[in-house]
Amino acid sequence: MRRAGAEEAIPMTSNVEHDIVPQAGTTLAELLARTVSPPGKDVFTIREMTREFGLTARALRFYEEKGLLAPERQGQDRLYSRRDRSRLRLVLMGKCVGFSLEEVKAMLDLYDLGDGGVTQMKVARGKYREQIGRLVAQRQDIDTAIRELERAITVIDGRLAGMGASTSRD
Repeated sequence: MRRAGAEEAIPMTSNVEHDIVPQAGTTLAELLARTVSPPGKDVFTIREMTREFGLTARALRFYEEKGLLAPERQGQDRLYSRRDRSRLRLVLMGKCVGFSLEEVKAMLDLYDLGDGGVTQMKVARGKYREQIGRLVAQRQDIDTAIRELERAITVIDGRLAGMGASTSRD
């Protein structure tokens, strides 16, 4: 019989990159809505965290290894604080919008400067603006690629029609 809150064994064949992606298709808005902190609760087990955020225990340990989370230990169990929970939420939000874990960690670590989070918010705002610029450029590149592919299909369709071959729409 397992103790409540005991960590689950993770198969060694598990893929960490797959493990650290929140539930497939999760949007930033869904993540925010789904992870509202329960009032009066200060400590969370690994099982509660995995269920709430749609991650595996291995993913949480991965984030711990990267210095993003710092749960307390009680024997074999990890106990996550409200701070860990908030940090995890911000990590996943950062990943949703394309930040690397290193970028997210750098922004999170600014919270501890003792200025009430002012530096953290200013740096985050600047990083967000930079990321918007990168994403807009990527969108333009994608739009260009789509237009080029559509033109190529038109040329191929014309050649096939000239040869008397049918052009099926896939």
